[in-house]
Amino acid sequence: MSLAVAGLSHHTSGVELRERLAFTEAETVKALHSLKRELGDGGAVVLSTCNRVELYAYHPDDLVDLRALLRNFLASWHGVVLEDFADSLYEYEGREAVGHLFRVASSLDSLVVGESQILGQVHDAYLLSLAEQTSGKVISELFQRAFAVAKKVRNESNINAGKVSIGSVAVELAASIFSDLAACTAMVVGAGEMGTLALKALIGKGVERVLVVNRTQEKAEALVGACRGEPVALEALPEHLHRADIIITSTASCDYILGAGQLQQALRRRGLRPVFIIDIATPRDVDPQAGELDNVYLYDMDDLKHVAEQNMEARRQEMAHCMRIADRGADVFWEWVRSLAAEPTIVSMSREIHAIRERELAKSLAALPDLSEAQRREVDYLTQRIVNTILRRPMTQLKREVAQQDPSVVLTLVRRLFGLKDAP
Repeated sequence: MSLAVAGLSHHTSGVELRERLAFTEAETVKALHSLKRELGDGGAVVLSTCNRVELYAYHPDDLVDLRALLRNFLASWHGVVLEDFADSLYEYEGREAVGHLFRVASSLDSLVVGESQILGQVHDAYLLSLAEQTSGKVISELFQRAFAVAKKVRNESNINAGKVSIGSVAVELAASIFSDLAACTAMVVGAGEMGTLALKALIGKGVERVLVVNRTQEKAEALVGACRGEPVALEALPEHLHRADIIITSTASCDYILGAGQLQQALRRRGLRPVFIIDIATPRDVDPQAGELDNVYLYDMDDLKHVAEQNMEARRQEMAHCMRIADRGADVFWEWVRSLAAEPTIVSMSREIHAIRERELAKSLAALPDLSEAQRREVDYLTQRIVNTILRRPMTQLKREVAQQDPSVVLTLVRRLFGLKDAP
């Protein structure tokens, strides 16, 4: 059996490359089914966020080069030449793939270490695979264990102390540029989770005038209800753009929602007063050429790294403890994966012993014709309990042994001892 992950993140690539390889939700569904066809009885999860694109997969045949399968799938699906992103691609297999996912889910690999959004994103990616029936037993167990490890990390550390969301880091960057945020008018484009977090962070910094822009005005109205903000429908964005000193965008749009021409017109209406824009969407919401305009200060996800690194210092001492939790969880899961090699032998062993039980029971019952039907059932149940009790310990120990050493040696010996004929 083979378990692997292939992908790229903010650690290895810029936002432009991540844009080219990102999956929309509709694309993710199609990609899952396409990948599942290549994996056969295996399973897969596609994780695509603003900071990472990763393919997780399991294949029951350990002779399959799963890492090559994933990297080629990523290239062919997006129509990108492999050489264009090979230097940014990371690949992990087996125990290392498990450890990587556990660190990702626990936010130990995030741009903002300790942020909570990634766990929800990993959970959503898994639920989508589950709903599309592309996960399978091993992948499902892998992600369930990842969620448990992430919970343990949060409960047993202070890794999420301080400014721990991309939205809050974006606002920290704005605060470093504007001396008085309370005097600014802010615009949040996108009423999703990122937009909500950014809005809360802005209010926490004293911003009182907030415009919330969303594709559906109803959702924008629901978000601004608690902060006395002003909802704006997305199609009305150009009419209100000139009012904003700070713009934070985080939509799921596949195209730019703000172009250089729109911002140039807004600047003229503002009397060329500067506007500060943080684009935390992937794909990006703002045309990068807008950043070349005078008095437009445009930042994207890559620019947030510097602020995130400063916040990281406050939590660095927690990292070692959190890493140990993730590593221990990965070790335990990998032992379980290795123990799966014993399952065919355990099934054969149980089948063989119960066949012997049934043959001997039939002989005994034939020699005891005076037993009632209830008594015959009780004797049958008694022999089942005896066999199951005898098998329980060696089966449990067999799983432990194959998890800790070469399975072929252990399984070959067991099959000889029990006279099991079929191949393991």
